[in-house]
Amino acid sequence: MDLFDQLEEWPRELLPHDGSVEYYGSIMSLPQADHFFEALFNTIEWRNDEAVIFGKKIITKRKVAWYGERPFTYTYSNTTKTALPWTKELIELKAMAEAESGETYNSCLLNLYHDGSEGMAWHSDGEKDLKTHGAIASISLGAERKFAFKHKNSKEVISQVLDHGSLLVMKGVTQTHWLHRLPPTKMHHGPRVNLTFRTIQTYD
Repeated sequence: MDLFDQLEEWPRELLPHDGSVEYYGSIMSLPQADHFFEALFNTIEWRNDEAVIFGKKIITKRKVAWYGERPFTYTYSNTTKTALPWTKELIELKAMAEAESGETYNSCLLNLYHDGSEGMAWHSDGEKDLKTHGAIASISLGAERKFAFKHKNSKEVISQVLDHGSLLVMKGVTQTHWLHRLPPTKMHHGPRVNLTFRTIQTYD
């Protein structure tokens, strides 16, 4: 974080309308970010992601993991995952995200991108398992990558480079009106771990 970052007011609102995406920049020191990246890279139970598209199972290079305070099930891309129990590092990062955003979360979907060739296509996180209009807190660790939003009607595109140790929070009606993606890049990038803290809807 340089002098200009210190002078800038955080968080910064990225969307002009139809939702809210707040970018907080780095919320931890560089040693902390390095520590969490190494710990998650080496201890999370990573699995290649699966999707069923037109009846055909697709296995991605990107790896994922699903954790939570209970064994929540989460269904997307026609596949269902059951949450593993929190690890020490996930509890610490969840506390950071909650303190910064003023929101609470009960689950986390993690993604591991090995290099710049791996990304995520345009989508919105509107699965029925998630709390309606609930906040999603995204912490980025490792290689810096560009993250993009596209309005579903106007096709307006807004991008933000996500720094190592940074936090971005999507909330309100963002998922209703905007798609988002992590575009692949041919530039040389090392691995990146992304955590998206979410709230699974409960009825008790």
